[in-house]
Amino acid sequence: MDFDKSTDYYETLQISPNADPDTLNRVYRILAQRFHPDNQESGSEERFRQIHQAYSVLSDPEKRAQYDIKHQGLRQERWRFVANSATAENDFEMEQMVRFNVLEVLYTRRRVEPNDPGLSPLDLEKLIGRPREHLEFTIWFLVQKKMLTRGDHAHLIITAEGVEYLEQNFQSKVQRLRLKPKPEESSR
Repeated sequence: MDFDKSTDYYETLQISPNADPDTLNRVYRILAQRFHPDNQESGSEERFRQIHQAYSVLSDPEKRAQYDIKHQGLRQERWRFVANSATAENDFEMEQMVRFNVLEVLYTRRRVEPNDPGLSPLDLEKLIGRPREHLEFTIWFLVQKKMLTRGDHAHLIITAEGVEYLEQNFQSKVQRLRLKPKPEESSR
């Protein structure tokens, strides 16, 4: 069975990979009812289709076992990729750059889409180029500092504090990046 690599069925159903069948069924019924196209308030045909696809795989023990093998492999691949891609001098500097990038993306989203300013963690992961597992700390920090908040469907939204921080620190960050010698230049 071939699965879409970009779709995390556990994330779609908002459950743990360790969820038992009863939990899976209960969550599916709740989400299916909420996003069913006939629901006038919150219906979404696309979201309902994604939920149904995830449920059809995870509710079948054989399909779930096959999916879990691929899912675990993808998770390990993500961790390996990020572990090998550290280019900053230290973790602190890398984390600061990731925080700044997250704020820039959400700032742009708020300006461009004022009626829908949030992004899901999955969308953010794709835009930033870092696995969700590695963005969790960044998101936690920015939420604790009140620079981000969570909106509908756990979408991340930049706050006024986040906008002010970004605007106040943008010029110094850009200058610091431009002045920093590239690895090949520093070895000359």
